[in-house]
Amino acid sequence: MTISPVATSQPSGAPTAAQSAQTQSAQGASALSSDFETFLHMLSVQMRNQDPLNPTDSSEYAVQLATFSSVEQQVFTNDLLTLMSSQMGAMGMSSLASWIGMEARITGPASFTGNPVEVVPYVESLADEAHLIVRDADGAEVQRYAIDTTGDPLHWKGVDDTGKPFDPGLYRFEVESRSNGKVLQTHPADVYTRISEARGGLYGTTLIASGGVEFLSSDVISLREPR
Repeated sequence: MTISPVATSQPSGAPTAAQSAQTQSAQGASALSSDFETFLHMLSVQMRNQDPLNPTDSSEYAVQLATFSSVEQQVFTNDLLTLMSSQMGAMGMSSLASWIGMEARITGPASFTGNPVEVVPYVESLADEAHLIVRDADGAEVQRYAIDTTGDPLHWKGVDDTGKPFDPGLYRFEVESRSNGKVLQTHPADVYTRISEARGGLYGTTLIASGGVEFLSSDVISLREPR
């Protein structure tokens, strides 16, 4: 069980993401200071060499100073946001360390390796019958059978109607709710799967579960100790 940080492993003494962001911010501030001095120098040259018979309106200088000041403020704001983002990403990854090895409830596929898969069905309140539908990785229906309408968790044993085990792989589950023989609704069912890895990504922290199932940390409905 491993945690993959936002960046790849760094050698001893290598700067962290937050330290790199701070260094970049300092470099940006230094460059901005140099640019500001250049701007003031150019402005003073412009004032000295203006046409005395047609001098530049002082309001134009004010506009130029205000424009540069606005750009300067935006640069500092961007640097601050970059630093905050790096720090928050590191903190988020650290807090997810305790999730490794836990069982997460998600709405998605589960890896079947021969052991029963715990499924949490959603049954419509008006249903008088319900069926669990099992689909393989290609989306093909491989099994369907009646379940209790209470919506209590159940264990899919991974065997067909003759008792033959299904092939190992990823399977999805749906619940078809019926009333008076008519279909009310078909809902995806939740499953419990064990988390083995966490990775930082563009859209947040991605968690890896058994069988290579990937999902965002924000998609986790609940966590529990392995049973």
